[in-house]
Amino acid sequence: MTQSPAHTFDYIVVGAGSAGCVLANRLSTEPGVSVCLVEAGPSDRKLFPGAYIRTPAGIIRLIANPRWNWMHQFEPQPSSADKPIPCPRGRVWGGSSAINGMIYVRGHRSDYDQWEAAGNRGWGYDALLPYFQRSEHFEPGPSPWHGQNGGLNVARQRSLAPVNAVFHEAGAQMGWHYNDDFNGAEQEGYGAFHVTQINGERCSAARAFLYPALPRTNLTVFSETLTHRVLLDGSRAEGVEVSQGDRTFTLKARREVILSAGSINSPQLLLLSGIGPAEELARHAITQRHELPGVGQNLQDHQDIVLMYRSDSDLGYGLSLRGVLPLAAAPFQYLAARRGPLTSNTVESGAFLRLHPADAAPQLGLIVAPALKNQPQRLIPVGHGISLHVAVMHPKSRGRVRLRSADPQDRPLIEGNFLSHPDDLHTLVEGFRLVRRLAATPAFTKRLQGELVPGPNVSSTAQIEQWIRENLGTVFHPVGTCKMGNDPMAVVDDQLRVHGLQGLRVADASIMPTLVTGNTNAAAIMIGEKAADLVRFLN
Repeated sequence: MTQSPAHTFDYIVVGAGSAGCVLANRLSTEPGVSVCLVEAGPSDRKLFPGAYIRTPAGIIRLIANPRWNWMHQFEPQPSSADKPIPCPRGRVWGGSSAINGMIYVRGHRSDYDQWEAAGNRGWGYDALLPYFQRSEHFEPGPSPWHGQNGGLNVARQRSLAPVNAVFHEAGAQMGWHYNDDFNGAEQEGYGAFHVTQINGERCSAARAFLYPALPRTNLTVFSETLTHRVLLDGSRAEGVEVSQGDRTFTLKARREVILSAGSINSPQLLLLSGIGPAEELARHAITQRHELPGVGQNLQDHQDIVLMYRSDSDLGYGLSLRGVLPLAAAPFQYLAARRGPLTSNTVESGAFLRLHPADAAPQLGLIVAPALKNQPQRLIPVGHGISLHVAVMHPKSRGRVRLRSADPQDRPLIEGNFLSHPDDLHTLVEGFRLVRRLAATPAFTKRLQGELVPGPNVSSTAQIEQWIRENLGTVFHPVGTCKMGNDPMAVVDDQLRVHGLQGLRVADASIMPTLVTGNTNAAAIMIGEKAADLVRFLN
């Protein structure tokens, strides 16, 4: 590779994802401060991927596309039938907020209070609520739980499929209570999700926070630029080494380097920089610059299974003689009024449910999809049906991220270690049975035509457990690999500073000590908001 001269900035933010876009915006509001944002993927302002990203249903073109997705995967492991499990992460402006299901769920109050109780000052729910509110414009209207002037537009869905009304009726028959706002006073219950959309289009972190900051002359964005490692001068981060095409060059930071590359790539970068456990670095002949045994450890994700049911053609989307007409009309509905199936996030309603009344927070997350789960080779499934996802919200299994090699171009090794804790399997068995009870309610019985997956032959506890192991997935919410805390395995402190180093922070979902109850995008944006304050107030 050819070499290029160094560029110097006050702050370097690595990763233009959910937290990184917020940081780039907030830090660059001060005219005298120079900010550099480095993103491995392309801009989303081109026709492609822009058209797919803006169109909510375009997720089916994004979720498995290596042009805009890192295409990570969890390694095959015995606890999950030795099968690889996809771990998609966005590689484009907006990061995973550009390719996700757009569900806006913050989690349960107790999630954050637990972080604070573990010694992370300022990370309890009451202290964090203003950061959620700062980022948000809640389109349904004023609410004590929501913000009105932020860049992230949070809206009701415009064109819910008919299955949602049936699910709501079935939820009432199950004895659950209806919840019109999972981010309000109480999270438990069933209802339709609020989504990060504006005028029927996706509102990614790039659209919400990066676009408004682009005209500022003190913000520089490097796209399609891969960060190789953090450069250290003794115990201080002084910049990063990056490559763009066939050039490799250095970006220097006068004040701080902030890693916002996500739960997979942030620990990878620390390890490539010689920051981490000695044994892991020695495996790849990387000189250790700083011992930090927790780097890459504590990996968690919401482990998930999907049951599928054949339904009549009016319930959801699919390919059939009767179903072709609504699909054919969808582009015209979308172009004319931003309504119809193309506004669907494909996972429209759900529920958060306690297994026991004494549980501090819901233990199960349920998602209803208005189609059979897509196969990789087919955008729209043949025939009509629905998919019912159920996931364990507070897994006890822990995995890790390791290096495959010392080459920054190589994807890291991701070991989920899913179902290694017996409680997680037990929770999913309970969730499996709950989904079957839901499908057997009068509301669903009159619309469904039989269970396709796994089918009635899977009925005993042993059969259910084996099927779960063989069909396990996740809801694409990896967190925890640069854990915040003060114990020996913590990577950052409650100011998000990497323990034992100066001028280096991590600010993304990797700092979460434990998973939140629900989707992680809202929490990642909140982390960006809080990190911006920590950086500005402590410098």
